[in-house]
Amino acid sequence: MSAPAKIAILGGAGGIGRQLIKELKDAGQNPVVLDLAPSLERHDLCQGGIAIDVTNQKSVTAAFAQLAKLGPLSGFVNLAGYNTELVPLAKTSATYFDEILSANLRGAFLAAQAALPLLHGKNASLVHVSSGLAQNVRPGYGAYSASKAAVIAMTKTLAQENAPRVRVNAVAPGLVDTAFLRGGTGRSDETSDSIVNLKAYQDATPMGRIALPADITGPIRFLLGQDSGFMTGQVLWVNGGGYMP
Repeated sequence: MSAPAKIAILGGAGGIGRQLIKELKDAGQNPVVLDLAPSLERHDLCQGGIAIDVTNQKSVTAAFAQLAKLGPLSGFVNLAGYNTELVPLAKTSATYFDEILSANLRGAFLAAQAALPLLHGKNASLVHVSSGLAQNVRPGYGAYSASKAAVIAMTKTLAQENAPRVRVNAVAPGLVDTAFLRGGTGRSDETSDSIVNLKAYQDATPMGRIALPADITGPIRFLLGQDSGFMTGQVLWVNGGGYMP
């Protein structure tokens, strides 16, 4: 009998990550969580979890060295990312712009670089989580949109550079009701008011509701699995019909 597939989830302590962990375990797979130390502690994931700060290259190197000791990966999911302010680009400080690009883009680059050598097997898969805001831009999200658009470009480049050994795809969700809207997992107490008008967003979505984590984890698991075995360099837009590219 083959060993359970080992899948690493960066940002696994967040709302989508915790749902993905549950689903992978229910399917007999073996998820490993990487996240900020406060996030692991808050959600009781320290045992077996690996602390990481993707804005710090030394932290990324150390975390992936620890991950490598657990053996090869069949999949890697990058859920890390955040945005805490809604402000026009003309009023965005360079400090905040750099912070968002560092966390969402540079962090994804460092993580992908570190994860690729650990991915093995005929269906090895790397999944980035971008955002619908990467293309369906809205006022106030300039830095975040730019970072997530760049993640999509990087996904396509990685797909070409690493085929056929590793497939690289992305999921681009619309708004999901998680702590991300309330300051971020591990970066806040997760209880603040949403930075987004949830009622207005729901009313503008054809499916008539806000996405829940399980709406996003299904597409992620699809991209990790055999059913997407001939897909690479693709983006799955998951937004209840709010954006139809």
